[in-house]
Amino acid sequence: MVGSRNAGRWSMDLNSIERDPDLALNENLAAELLGVSVRTLQAWRVRGGGPRYCKIGRIVRYRRRDIVQFQERHAVNSTSEADTKRR
Repeated sequence: MVGSRNAGRWSMDLNSIERDPDLALNENLAAELLGVSVRTLQAWRVRGGGPRYCKIGRIVRYRRRDIVQFQERHAVNSTSEADTKRR
């Protein structure tokens, strides 16, 4: 289950993530939703090209709506369309 770490401290499942578009996700949950590693998210933050994020001090959070928008921007119907988008 997504986010079920230390059930006493906080618990989050996919239903609660889907209900709130402004839910602030940590990089572990964001990476899991995108199907990429945390290291990939970190590299995108350095180089650009990843989903928008918010940084407050050392804390990094991703809004669910920004992850969905990132996925929509990268959605394609064919490999030739994907090749065109990459250029």
